[in-house]
Amino acid sequence: MASTMRSLITNHGKYVESFRVFLENSTEHQCMQEFIEKQLPGIISSIGNGKSTINILSVVGGAGEIDLLMLSKVRARYPGVTINNEVIEPSAEQIFSYKERVAKTSNLENIKFTWHKETAHEYESRMTAEKESKKWDFIHMIQMLYYVKDVAATIRYFHQLLQRQAKLLVILVSETSGWKTLWKKYGSRLPLNDLCFYITSADIKAMLDSAGLKHQLYELPSQMDITSCFMEGNTDGELLLDFLTETSEFSKTAPPELKQQIMEELRKPECSEERDGKVLFNNNLSAIVIEP
Repeated sequence: MASTMRSLITNHGKYVESFRVFLENSTEHQCMQEFIEKQLPGIISSIGNGKSTINILSVVGGAGEIDLLMLSKVRARYPGVTINNEVIEPSAEQIFSYKERVAKTSNLENIKFTWHKETAHEYESRMTAEKESKKWDFIHMIQMLYYVKDVAATIRYFHQLLQRQAKLLVILVSETSGWKTLWKKYGSRLPLNDLCFYITSADIKAMLDSAGLKHQLYELPSQMDITSCFMEGNTDGELLLDFLTETSEFSKTAPPELKQQIMEELRKPECSEERDGKVLFNNNLSAIVIEP
């Protein structure tokens, strides 16, 4: 691996930019929205039975777009019930965006928002130090388990905070996605640092099975249009390549041989399909609902 390659995670501005282009070119949020519309009402149908307050914990809630969709489903199922929604989020920018989104959204009168600027691990350490063991009716972790040091320990910790009727929802890339193929073949040659790990739904299922935790899995089909990656010098294409490889300035810093291999890999059926002149990367997600 060339020493000039740097992990995208270490360049926050570049990461935010490439993530924005990823969302614009993928059905990431759309497939989550469909899951929330069709499946979530059934999943949360008993979390608040007989309760005057429902406690929800968003573990790394980002800018809140998906959180607010889920909250609308909880409100619809339990009209008039007070919802205490606490958010763990390490990025001040994301918290600012989340607060802005809340300010512009109507029908949130019975929802109390609290933000904690910290990582999942920092939250756990703080709760342990304060000897707090607050229980939750619904905990969700969306696209965040790649960034924790010990995935199994993180799931175990938050799982033990569930109330009797509660649910823990994990959403991350599916083992059927192109991500798995890409990571398996080239992960060891990319500048992975200890802030990011390559895991898919297969890894989470194995952990849950070995821990004897009951769970249900939903597949969320998703695609990303990566056609621009094959247009030399295309700005969006370069940012998408950065996102796909978790490498800042991948096109400029990767060894030519590695770049060529990854560009070829991205066109293969294991990663993408070509349709109507477009290269569509398999961005499938999995939603895993874990019982108490």
